[in-house]
Amino acid sequence: MIDKTRPDTQSCVADIADGATILVGGFGGAGMPHELIDALIERAPRDLTIVSNNAGNGTKGLAALLAAGLVRKVVCSFPRQADSHVFDGLYRSGQLELELVPQGNLVERLRAGGAGIGAFFTPTGYGTPIADGKETRVIDGRGYVLEYPIKGDFALIKARQADRWGNLVYRKTARNFGPVMATAAKMTVAQVEEIVPLGSLDPEVIVTPGAFVDRVVAVGTGAAQ
Repeated sequence: MIDKTRPDTQSCVADIADGATILVGGFGGAGMPHELIDALIERAPRDLTIVSNNAGNGTKGLAALLAAGLVRKVVCSFPRQADSHVFDGLYRSGQLELELVPQGNLVERLRAGGAGIGAFFTPTGYGTPIADGKETRVIDGRGYVLEYPIKGDFALIKARQADRWGNLVYRKTARNFGPVMATAAKMTVAQVEEIVPLGSLDPEVIVTPGAFVDRVVAVGTGAAQ
């Protein structure tokens, strides 16, 4: 019997080792897997590379992970915001490495990682410092930059509902990077508000099929069925 549910968040991240590359879903607070991040902080693997849209807000979530001193490098599109003081302090003091990736490139590099694409040319970043050190090419009179896929050892994402097979349904824009990150990781862990009985999810609204999900944990009020 296929059953990808886990009893708690700690068991979901127990095998994340030092030096792992972790894809973390979320756009600001929307779709951010806070409970999985808290479990990761408790687990405390070091020298992590975090791939996410931003580098943390306030003192929770990714900001707390950075503050714990567990992250070596951040790959993101929006590292600095009004309340990104944790990232700012670590980066300015040389304790944190940053790879800045335009948001469209970030998504496409993740998609390429999940689709098995070796590399791709994009016009985004051409003629800017983002293209420094990268292969460039003029195609049809327009400049392009060669970008490589992003893959993760783990993906930590958040969805609204799941069944025990790992099929996921998201809540509106909270889906953001979750579906593409699920395809680009060796091991995908999804925290959900509710685990519902098998067969109760309409196949037409399942965004991430269970084939891309390895572990599911309910952190809301819905008990596993």
